[in-house]
Amino acid sequence: MPLPNLTLVLGGAASGKSAYAESLILQAGGTPVYIATAQAFDAEMVEKIARHRHMRGDGWTTIEEPIDIAGALRKCTGTDPILIDCVTLWLTNVILGDHDVEHYSNALLSALADCQAPVVIVSNEVGQGIVPDNALSRRFRNAQGRLNQRLAAEAELVVAVMAGIPRTLKGSTP
Repeated sequence: MPLPNLTLVLGGAASGKSAYAESLILQAGGTPVYIATAQAFDAEMVEKIARHRHMRGDGWTTIEEPIDIAGALRKCTGTDPILIDCVTLWLTNVILGDHDVEHYSNALLSALADCQAPVVIVSNEVGQGIVPDNALSRRFRNAQGRLNQRLAAEAELVVAVMAGIPRTLKGSTP
């Protein structure tokens, strides 16, 4: 079974969601494209990015794009599978950069609808914890929840990963 046009992989921090998403992309064949949204502002994030690159290994085309992932998607004109890791960091970049969340979210969904390649998106499930104690964190949590709902509505396959174990929420796994 081929990879669907759009797959959403959700999970908590360090749940195994990125590794699972990468395995889906590698099963699809072709030259995988990795759209990386992380920015390295401190030594811990530099190490995390290096660890992810090492775990992926060679053979990936990497596009580093912290804000305009819709534009990055539109540049991917072939049918090679695309992994976006992750929209949680991307949304953080959009909010902290004081960009219009609705505009960028709409642009992302439009680019996904137009994309000819299968796309797997990694996102954090942030709504299962306590209510954050400050306005910025609550704004982020609410925006992430709305974005996850919109992505899940458009996705043919939605998988939640907990403790490295994937559970299909919608669709059928390839």
